This record gives sequence, structure tokens and C-alpha cells, in this order.
Amino acid sequence: MTTTPSRRWFDMLAWVALAALVLATAAHLVTRPPAMPDYDAVRAAWKPSEAWLYDREGRLLDSERVNFERRRLAWAPLKDISPAVRGTVVTAEDKRFWSHAGVDWLAMASAVRARWTGGRSRGASTLPMQLAAFLAPELAQPGQRGWLAKLRQMRAGQELAAHWTHDQMLEAYLNLVPLRGEIQGIGAGAENLFGKRPADMNRTDAALFAGLLPNPAASPDALGARACRIAHAADCGAIRAAAGVLTSGERAARSDPALAPHLAVRLLDKPGKRVTSTIDRDVQTAATVAMRRQLAGLGPDRVRDGAVVVLDNATGEVLAYVGGVGLKSTAAQVDGANARRQAGSTLKPHLYAQVIEHGWLTAASILDDSPVQLDTASGLYVPKNYDHSFKGPVSVRSALASSLNVPAVRTLVIDDVQEFRDRLWALGYHGLVEDGEYYGFSLALGSAEVSLVEQANAFRTLANLGRWSPVHFIMGEPRGEERQIVNPGAAFIVGDILADASARTDAFGADSALRLPFWAAAKTGTSKGMRDNWCIGFSDRYTVAVWVGNLEGDSMRAVSGTSGAAPVWRDVMLALHAGRPGKPLAMPSNVEARRISLPGTREPPRREYFLRGTAQSEMAAAPAAARRPRITSPVSGSVYALDPDIPIDRQRMAVIVSGDVAGYRLLLDKAVLGDADAGQQLLPRPGSHILTLVDPGGRMIDRVRFTVR
Repeated sequence: MTTTPSRRWFDMLAWVALAALVLATAAHLVTRPPAMPDYDAVRAAWKPSEAWLYDREGRLLDSERVNFERRRLAWAPLKDISPAVRGTVVTAEDKRFWSHAGVDWLAMASAVRARWTGGRSRGASTLPMQLAAFLAPELAQPGQRGWLAKLRQMRAGQELAAHWTHDQMLEAYLNLVPLRGEIQGIGAGAENLFGKRPADMNRTDAALFAGLLPNPAASPDALGARACRIAHAADCGAIRAAAGVLTSGERAARSDPALAPHLAVRLLDKPGKRVTSTIDRDVQTAATVAMRRQLAGLGPDRVRDGAVVVLDNATGEVLAYVGGVGLKSTAAQVDGANARRQAGSTLKPHLYAQVIEHGWLTAASILDDSPVQLDTASGLYVPKNYDHSFKGPVSVRSALASSLNVPAVRTLVIDDVQEFRDRLWALGYHGLVEDGEYYGFSLALGSAEVSLVEQANAFRTLANLGRWSPVHFIMGEPRGEERQIVNPGAAFIVGDILADASARTDAFGADSALRLPFWAAAKTGTSKGMRDNWCIGFSDRYTVAVWVGNLEGDSMRAVSGTSGAAPVWRDVMLALHAGRPGKPLAMPSNVEARRISLPGTREPPRREYFLRGTAQSEMAAAPAAARRPRITSPVSGSVYALDPDIPIDRQRMAVIVSGDVAGYRLLLDKAVLGDADAGQQLLPRPGSHILTLVDPGGRMIDRVRFTVR
């Protein structure tokens, strides 16, 4: 049976149709793009790489990079983007954007013709097609420039145009477009490349922005030439100059004030987070300027770092938090306001407040500023004053105001190391994790490590007459529990001492940086080895805490409390009280004032404050006859070495005994040395020796052990 010609044509057409169907199906499957999200989903998924810190009035303080994959800011709505940018980008990238439905067929035909004839092609990729590639990066993988990849982009662009408005597509494109380096979108691009907001960009900026789109890494010359063509500028000099500035990175982050970088690190932990802090931008700026000026004046060869914390006494809100100011710092990323350092003499006010509260001492009590040695578990402890001199009998007021070390150690002996450690813990010094025995008597002189924030809040407790509450960094936080830690009267008396310029004259001079034209209390401190320098003080409304030093731990050179931290404290206090001088604290009901005299001391009669029931009209040092006799030299535990080049009879050691020792005797290794008040001298021989003081009845009163080598 033969097949007719018509039958053969029919079969051929059927096969062609089937092949066309198979090819169309295959083409459909091969060019099918990934599903495009809707506009709302894209907006909802957008997360800035930054987080922002604002002051209490909503003014920007700082921003912090949280996501390091891309640098992008908040989504910029189309209405907040300069019309010049919108128009220039559309003209440069897709001039028929507003009229086509995702694919510009005229541009596509022109591109095909140019390729067929070997002419220059302008490109036919529309904004929707580019946007589709941003949303689905697999549409624009490196090396995928064939017709199949282009067909997938075209179909994806059509899908977007079918479900999105043109405004939505342009807005998303401008926010998602990758720019120079790691920058993405008009928000980060405007800030980092132009130093402006998207709404403030002008025509030159728009031409440069559009010029970046084909090649964000373009050289200054290439970018300037392309931007000039886009702008149709007759004179391209200004555009080329602007291109040079843009590619240099000089404008990066110009809109970020960077006023609180350390606090930003502390509070900003999620992309897009916006925190309204308790910081007052004006106070923060004043504190930063004061610290910067002081460090510049001291010079980096003496001290490189500093920190400032300012608290509102009534609320506990942190008004300024300067963790460091840069300059010549070698550890600028370290938060100096939160780092723990040795406290120095700044813990003494809390010690005296505790013993006054217990009624064991008053502000007029006499303490002995003379050499002392204390046996401890770790050995002999021999405290010395800052200037290595001794003042003899001094009142508590003078001892605290002049920051004398030996009276403070004697006060801690009266108190108790564990009691004092527990008081410091209650005041918020939570770096003191060991018991009192660990710190020993050196705790009176600030051997423990504390932070500037802890210091500020502990002194704020004194300003609030003993009421403690936590500090706050974020507006609207609950204030937390308020507790009465220090007796109100004791806090008032210590505050009055710290504000007494006359009482500290001997140590600091009559016109030191601590003296202000209004009432303010202050205490300085310097840690061992001149590594840390503090000044913490308060008025009736504010507490200001300042630290200067070197964050890497090396010693400062010729910097003391009044020359290092105190000038910054003074400048900040003056700025806080401009036109509103500080006032003395209100005297609590459990405090009374009385006129006293202090015979036997160098202190003139004065009015003094006492807790009720502890007042006296005269306060004098105990007479020698009332003091327990004791051996003051040699010191127990001492080791002496004989010099072979000096004759032995020229190496005698004097024995010094304090108190009324008439009739007392000294025994050396159980043998009678002589009368205790006769100025005995020892002719030592190598070995361990015991020197004993006995009373007229032969009872041992004191004993020291020393070694001669």
C-alpha cells in the first residue's frame, strides 16, 4: 500500500508541530526563572547592616556596624530619594522604563540588529530585569551571558512588572543595587560616597551615582567620563573632581557623629536596632571636648587614654559616657568607662562613711598619722603617705580631705576588712569577688579593681544621702529598687568633708582644680605605679567621674590626681552648672553642728558636723601616757644585712619605743638589754633575734622578730 503525497505532508507537519511543541516545552522549562517575591516580602526581609544610637532628645549619637556581609542602611522610600537621582538613573539605564512591561522590545531589537551587523550595542537589560537578578542572584551568575540566561532574566522581569508597580520596582532597584566596595543601596551609598542623605543629592551626584551602576569599581577617570556623558555637561572639570573625591573614600560616614562609640558597641547588638539612650548629646560633647583638650595638653608621652561618666543624681540616668577619645591611644577600642582598674584613694570616702555611721569615729576624731606596720597573712604591711611624710595627730576631716594613707589604714583596722568589702559590694563594686582577707588592709588604699561606672554610682549614693539605685542607659527603663546603703547623716558628713577646700589645702593647695565657684564634693586617687588617675565628685544634681591613664597598663609620667583627671572633672562640672550653680546638700535630721577645738593639732577651732549623740566640744589626741607602749623599730619581720666594709661597732641599730615606758625594760633573746627609755642600741650578730618589751612587773607588752645576715 503506497502513501499519498497529501498523507506525507500531513505526517511531516505533525512531526514539525510535535517538535515545535517539544522545543517550546523545553525552552519554557530551561528558561523558567525562579519565583519572584512580592514587594511587601522584600521590604519585610530588608535588614540594615547598621544599628543606631540616639540621645534622649532623638538626636543621632553613633551608629554601629552589626552585619559585615554588606553595608546597607534603612530602606529609603522613593519619596525620600532625590528626583534628580530617580530621573537620571532611569534615563541612563532604562529610558522607556515607565512604558514597558518588564522587557524593552525596541531596545532588544536594536541590540539584536547591532550584534547582527557588528555595530555597537547599548544593552537591553531593563531595570525590572536587573532587579530580578538582585532578588535571585542565580539569574546573573558569573559567565552566564548567553541567550538562555537573558531569556530567564526577561521572563523574570515580566513577572515582576505583572505584579509590582513601576514605583515599587524603581524603589527596590535603588535600595538593592550594589555599589562601590561592600556598599549596597542608595541609603548607604548617599552617606558613604556623597556624605549626604538620598533626598539631598543634586544633579552632579545623580550623574556620578548612575555612572557607578555599570561598574562600581570604575577608576576615577572612567567614572568621571561616564558621569559627564550622562549629565551632558559642557565642562566636565567639576564632575571629574567629584569623581576623584568619591573614589577616595574621603566622605565615608561623614553623617555619623561618632560621639559614643563604646556605648554603641555596648547597646547595639542587632541589625536595624534603634536605641534611644539616656545620653544628653550636649553633655556628651562637652565631656569629650574636655577630655580631648586635657590629653592633648598632657601629651601622649605622659598619658594616652581617658574616660568620663556623668550621672543624673535623681534618676541614675547616664548623661555622658565617654569610653575613650582616640588621639594617640594604642588601645582605642577598649572601653575605658567599663574597664576595671585599681581604685587608688577613691574608696576612702566609703570607709570613713562606714565608721562614722557606726559611731566609732566622728569627723573631728583624732587619728595618728605616724609610721605603722601590720602583720598580715602575706607578710608585713607598712603603708606610707603619698609624699612619704607624716603629719602626726590629724582629724578625720583633714585625713580624708588630704587623702592621707596611714590614717585610712588605721581606720580600716578600727572597722574591719570584711565589713568594708561587704559595704563596697553593696555600693555596686561587683568586681570585688573575693573575701576581705584576700584584699587585706591595702583595701583602704584602693588595691581593688573597679570600673568608672561603678565609681560614679557609688559616689552618687553619697550625693543622694546614702540611697542607692542602679544606673540606666536606655530611656524608659524601669528605675529598679532603691536601697538605703549608707546612713544619711554619715553620707552628708563625708560629702561636706569632700567639699571642704580649706581642709584639703595642705595636700592640694588653696586653688586646685577641685575648687569650684559653687558647692561640689570631689575625691581624687592614683593607683600603684601611677597607672590610673581618678577624680570623682558630685553636686546636688550631677555626679561626674573621670579616669585618665594608659589602657595598656604602662605608668604615666608626672601626672597626679589634680593635674590629670581633676581638670576634666572641673570643666565638665562647670559646663553642667552654667547659669545654675550647685547647692550644698540638705542636712539630715540626725546631724547636728557644734563648735569644736582641737588642742594638740595644727587645726584651728571650727564648726563641725556630728551624728546626733556623738558630738563633742573638744577633741584631742590621746596623751603619750594613755597610749600602749610598743616597739616601733626594728620592725617585726625585717631582715638586716651587715656590710663587711664597715666596722662592726659602727653598725649599731637604734631601738625606738613609743608611749610612756618609764620602768619598762627591753630583752634581746631573753637577755636583759636595758631600760626601755634609755635609747638602747643593738650590736647585731647574724641570726634570728627576738626583742621583747616588758613592764615593771615583767609582763610582756610587745615583741618583734628580726633577722641579721
